[in-house]
Amino acid sequence: MQSSHLSRHAQRVLTVSQGVPQTIGPGSDPSIARSWRRCVQDYHLDPGLAIAPTVLEHARILERRDQLRQVLQVVGSEMSHLHQQLSGSGHAVLLTDARGVILNCVTAPTERRVFEHAGLWLGADWSEACEGTNGIGTCLVERQSLTIHRDEHFRGRHTNLTCSSSPVFDPYGELLAVLDVSSARPEVSRQSQFHTQTLVNLAAKTIESHYFINAQAHHWLLQFHLPIDSVGLFSEGLLAFNADGRIEAVNQSALNLLGHSRESLAGQTIDQLFDCTLDRLLASASEDPATRWPLHCHDGRLVYARVKGHKAPAAQSVIAPSRTVQPNICLDDTALRSDFGRALRVFERDVPLLLKGETGCGKEAFAKAVHQGSQRAGQPFVALNCAAIPESLIESELFGYLGGSFTGARKEGMRGKLQQANGGTLMLDEIGDMPLALQTRLLRVLEERQVVPLGGEAQSLDVRIISASHRDLLERVADGRFREDLYYRLNGLEIVLPPLRERSDKGQLLDFLLAEETRGIPVRLESAARQKLLEFGWPGNVRQMRTVLRTLVALSEVGVIGVADLPAVVRHPALPVEAIQAPLEQAERTALLEVLEQQHWHMTRVAQVLGVSRNTLYRKLRRHGIEKSAAH
Repeated sequence: MQSSHLSRHAQRVLTVSQGVPQTIGPGSDPSIARSWRRCVQDYHLDPGLAIAPTVLEHARILERRDQLRQVLQVVGSEMSHLHQQLSGSGHAVLLTDARGVILNCVTAPTERRVFEHAGLWLGADWSEACEGTNGIGTCLVERQSLTIHRDEHFRGRHTNLTCSSSPVFDPYGELLAVLDVSSARPEVSRQSQFHTQTLVNLAAKTIESHYFINAQAHHWLLQFHLPIDSVGLFSEGLLAFNADGRIEAVNQSALNLLGHSRESLAGQTIDQLFDCTLDRLLASASEDPATRWPLHCHDGRLVYARVKGHKAPAAQSVIAPSRTVQPNICLDDTALRSDFGRALRVFERDVPLLLKGETGCGKEAFAKAVHQGSQRAGQPFVALNCAAIPESLIESELFGYLGGSFTGARKEGMRGKLQQANGGTLMLDEIGDMPLALQTRLLRVLEERQVVPLGGEAQSLDVRIISASHRDLLERVADGRFREDLYYRLNGLEIVLPPLRERSDKGQLLDFLLAEETRGIPVRLESAARQKLLEFGWPGNVRQMRTVLRTLVALSEVGVIGVADLPAVVRHPALPVEAIQAPLEQAERTALLEVLEQQHWHMTRVAQVLGVSRNTLYRKLRRHGIEKSAAH
């Protein structure tokens, strides 16, 4: 059956590529027919050839990642958010460079093998010239977002895939990368991809804007939007200009809002576009995101704008003492605020922190806030997700390598995350997924305060470590997957971050995140919509709440978010949160009391029987209000 399907598909592709018009099926789409013809006539590909995609060698992957390192620094959280928005299961979120080589992938660990079998490997070349019509490669050629659904692929071996892709452009309009969501599920329909494609487009625009702002940090930045628009990084115009007012870079949203082409703006100055002098613009510069004022274009268009000054050189930066720094994190939950204070005190004494908590509960935000609140706030904060980087690359990413240290290595070498964080803080997220061999090397680095890049000599190191994991590390120690000595070396102070459903400051956190996503422009939540958001269970925690708010702000047209605007899962949860939690909470409490009685309240034995750490046991006892005196 499979062989018959491949034969029919190959015949259909060849028929279309010969110019025979089709009225039904994938070949009837002009863009698909155009791509199929390119594949046969220009690339000389065979649709029936069942060969795996070309995969670059290790050194070439590292080189490509290094060339795109500024993009990779901003895409990680956006890709994770996108994966979660799609409910995770059955999807792979991919980022490629401008040649179609996969450089980053976010997928469920249990599904990694499925996507690798489909050819979606790190380092795989999915350009149209190599793999024919596909989401990534055809997006690169067409330079626009698109979906390639199953039989629309050129190669028969790819017809089980559905791929939705969007291009990412640099500040000068050059293609920088492609963001893609691929699914291998047979039930995925083309209609269902409308929602997926919208989310991919929004994520790509957000990545594009973050990259623009970072890349143009040495210039003045004008951010603007139409009066009726809500503001988000995916919709606002960005225009960078130098001290003389000459335009240096502009994003596509700005071109659309101004009604200009990129070529027509070349060489122009700010005062040639807007009814405002350069001096007045610079005088209006503010770091406050709420500062927006009306600005008229010479053609009569009205926009609301903000001017942001370029960053001062690092040497001129003055960092306030830690006791005066306000962390950029919501800490209205009393217990969480207390834990933050404890974490900051021990961090200042070079005591390593271990953050525990469910996925999405804000471990990286907490770690960054500790860094920003410390005396090291002016030094680098570098995060490495040990679960997001393939095992074959994590050693190079962490320790770096010297030029010429292995075949194909870049001649100038590469600084690893430890070296990049020197003088500052390194956060090792999902530390429980670090390979055992690297755990041994990391332990040596922490003990000797030296790092040895691959092929290089030992270099002194001054770095503080914050680790994080949603896994039970003691359980992994017990089954031999995590070194016991490294565990105790990293666990100077363990902080357990509560899931969102247990936080007492959900309302304040909702306001905090909404303010961040609206960037100072008023977007109002109707009281009924706010109540729905507060009542929702948020299984994806803070990350899910932020993603939902970001989408609501993006889709808001009148500055008001009502119940009808909320996602269906929030408007109509299957059961009230209390109805789900109450029996589960009661069952856990009963089980705890039974084991406590059986073990005569000997806490070490109780923890062993339950398979949890003593800290986790005490946390559960506090949550359920269990005390020995109360049970007797």
